[in-house]
Amino acid sequence: MDNIIEIKNLSIAFPLKAGVVKAVNNVDFALERGTICSLVGESGSGKTTLASALLRVVSSPGVITGGQILYEGQDILKFDNNQLRRYKWAEVSMIFQAAQNALNPLMTIEEQILETFHVHRYPGSDSEALSHSIDLLNYVRLDAERVLKCYPHELSGGMKQRVMIAFSLILNPKVLILDEPTTALDVITQDYIFDILIKIYEEFKITMLLMTHDIAVVARFAQKISVMYAGYIVESGNILDVFKTPKHTYTNQLLNSALSLTDDLKEREAVPGAPPDLIDAPAGCAFQPRCPLGSERCKILRPGTTMLPNNGSIQCHRFADQGTSNG
Repeated sequence: MDNIIEIKNLSIAFPLKAGVVKAVNNVDFALERGTICSLVGESGSGKTTLASALLRVVSSPGVITGGQILYEGQDILKFDNNQLRRYKWAEVSMIFQAAQNALNPLMTIEEQILETFHVHRYPGSDSEALSHSIDLLNYVRLDAERVLKCYPHELSGGMKQRVMIAFSLILNPKVLILDEPTTALDVITQDYIFDILIKIYEEFKITMLLMTHDIAVVARFAQKISVMYAGYIVESGNILDVFKTPKHTYTNQLLNSALSLTDDLKEREAVPGAPPDLIDAPAGCAFQPRCPLGSERCKILRPGTTMLPNNGSIQCHRFADQGTSNG
C-alpha cells in the first residue's frame, strides 16, 4: 500500500498530580494515500490526542514519549520549527472539534485568513491570498464577501464550521484531519457539512482522517476504519469487512449500540460498563473488565497485534493463533 502517513509505536502521556495518564499506547497506524479512514471510539479513547500528534500540537502537559510519525517517509517529530511551519497547513491541515473555539473572537474572518497566510509564508500578495480565500468560501457555499467582514459571533455554528473547512484548504494540503467536525450541530447541518466534505474529497483528491464516535457517519463517509479503546487501536480494516463481521468484542458492541431508523430501538444496547481509569489501567487487556468473553489470560497479559486477511488487524487473545502476531 502507498501510505502517506505511518505511525510507529507511538506513545503519548499526560503527567498529572494524581499520576500519569497514558493516552496513546504503542500505537501503529497507517493512512493510505487517497482514502478516507475513520478513527472511532468512545470519548477519552485517545482519538483527538493521536490526531493532534500528527501536527505536533498535543495539549499541555501531554508529551510524546516514544515512537515515530512518518509523513512521506520523514519523521515529523524531528522537524525543526521551519520544517514544521512548512508541513502544517501546506501538507497536513486539521478541522478542529469546535469551530467556535478555533476562531479568534476579536478578529474578522478576513484578518484571520490573512494572518494564516502570513504565518505560513504564503509567497503571493494579500490580494492574491484573499482572492483564493473568496473562491474557497464560495466553494463551501458561503457568501464570501459578507463572511470575510464578519466576526465569529456573527456567524451560525454551521457557517463557522464551513469557514474552518475553507481555512483548512487555503494552502492546498495533501491530508485533511477531521476531529468530530459536526459536533454540536443539528442533524440537518451535519448532513450538509458532510456533503461538502465528500465533494472536497472527490474533487481535490485529499486523503482524509476522520475522528468520530458516530458509527453512522463512518458507514457513509469512510472506506477504512480503526477502532480505538483506552489508547490502543484494537481493530482495523476495510469498512465493509469490519461492519459485516466485526472481530473485536468492543467493535461489535459499538455497532450494536448505533441507532437506526429501520429497526426496533429495543435491539440497540449501550456498551456495558465504563472505560478504564487511564492512570490505573488494567494490567492485561484494557477491555477485559467489560468483555463477556474475557479469560484469566486477558487479566494478566496484554494482547499483541494480530494481522488478519485484507490488511486488517486486531488486538485480542482469541485471534492470536489465527494470523500473524506482532507481539
